[in-house]
Amino acid sequence: MRSKTAPAGATRLPAALVAVLATLALLVASAAVVGPAPVARADDRSPNAGRSPNAGPSQNANPSQNAGRSPDDGRRHPVPHWTAAWAAAVHHPFTLSEWFGPNWSMEGFADQTVRQVVRVSTGGNRVRVRLSNRFGTAPLRVTGVTVARAGDGAAVRPGSLRPVTFGGRTSTTIPAGRDLASDPVRLPTRALQRLAVTTYFAQPTGATTFHEGGLTTTYRADGDHRFATAAGPFGDETTHSYYLLTGVDVTRGTGRRTGTVVTFGDSITDGALSMANADNRYPDELAERLVAAGRRLGVVNLGINGNKVLGDSTCFGESGVGRFGRDALGQPGVRTVIVLEGINDIGSGGLPDSGCGASPKVTADQIISGHRAMIAAAHARGVRILGATLTPVKGNEYGYDTPENERIRDEVNHWIRTSGEYDAVVDFDRAVADPDDPDAFLPAYDGGDALHPNDAGMRAMAAAIDLADL
Repeated sequence: MRSKTAPAGATRLPAALVAVLATLALLVASAAVVGPAPVARADDRSPNAGRSPNAGPSQNANPSQNAGRSPDDGRRHPVPHWTAAWAAAVHHPFTLSEWFGPNWSMEGFADQTVRQVVRVSTGGNRVRVRLSNRFGTAPLRVTGVTVARAGDGAAVRPGSLRPVTFGGRTSTTIPAGRDLASDPVRLPTRALQRLAVTTYFAQPTGATTFHEGGLTTTYRADGDHRFATAAGPFGDETTHSYYLLTGVDVTRGTGRRTGTVVTFGDSITDGALSMANADNRYPDELAERLVAAGRRLGVVNLGINGNKVLGDSTCFGESGVGRFGRDALGQPGVRTVIVLEGINDIGSGGLPDSGCGASPKVTADQIISGHRAMIAAAHARGVRILGATLTPVKGNEYGYDTPENERIRDEVNHWIRTSGEYDAVVDFDRAVADPDDPDAFLPAYDGGDALHPNDAGMRAMAAAIDLADL
């Protein structure tokens, strides 16, 4: 879902659909394809950890040289079991939108520090940070990174700031098309605590991989302020997107698995009209329910504004089926995925190109085929997958509300509810619909565009999830 000035766009369907489904057939057949994008990790044991089969020589330190070692003492340690505690789905840099504040993705950073705040959904005694140059076109030099408990604004809690290393080094280079996970950092964290990840780039980065719809303030300052504890150096240069940061993982030690719930979808999952800096998106509310119930599970949000099941977009990311293996199944400790996606395929079909690519019309059968491909990929990895019904659009002013679109939405929802192909169903449609007008949002849950829920609607969605299904 998207604002009316930028409805979601896609390219090449149905030809793209044929290619996507062929790719997903390979996903099911090959764990290497289904698995996460290449990620180099300092605690991987393989000398080729995180390398693509076609990748040339790595520009990072050989991960195997530090396998199982703590950067603190150089001794060998058992490899911990990681749980994704926060994550963001990244996409190509672009300049079309400043819906979430200034867009720095094309200009990148040069002799600048970026401080980004995240709320972890579960805690541990160590953390690690994941960075990405997935959509970069040249190697990305990261001069240094720190992590700390966040304070007010751009400040961090005194005494909590820790340097982050990569293969024992404070600086690193991430090749184009690659992701990188840091060494473990000794920083005890608790569920729902906010952390600040601060990165300094001495050299120009060029256009950067980013997640546009962060809904949390990101700070930028000239010079190197990795170790600043006060907010002062960061001034008022802010936005609400995440840059290069794709995940924060936690561990409680070896042999102590917890597991992660991945919420996967479009701008409803991403929280487009929820309040900034309030952590009120439905995945946030779900994490709070799990904490209250004493369930030590991570919950991560892999929604992208405008994303679709089928069809890539220059602004709204790879198609859901195209990114599912990396963004959903590639999360550390993933055990369950909740899929809420398809309303953009329906609503934007046939609308004029907004600058993000044409969006051909699709059928219910095509959307269902995409869902089936994601189900098959999850089951091939032994991951539980829940299907969420598509929420109402009646009265929407962006062109989504037509009789034909409503018919397709009803068909897709009927299949999700009755086919039995998902392991369980989350009926978000009925959770937020007006009982007296089921094709429309309950007014108390409408974010104002008859498409996205407000904070109360997000809470209703989280309440509709049976925790036993996770």
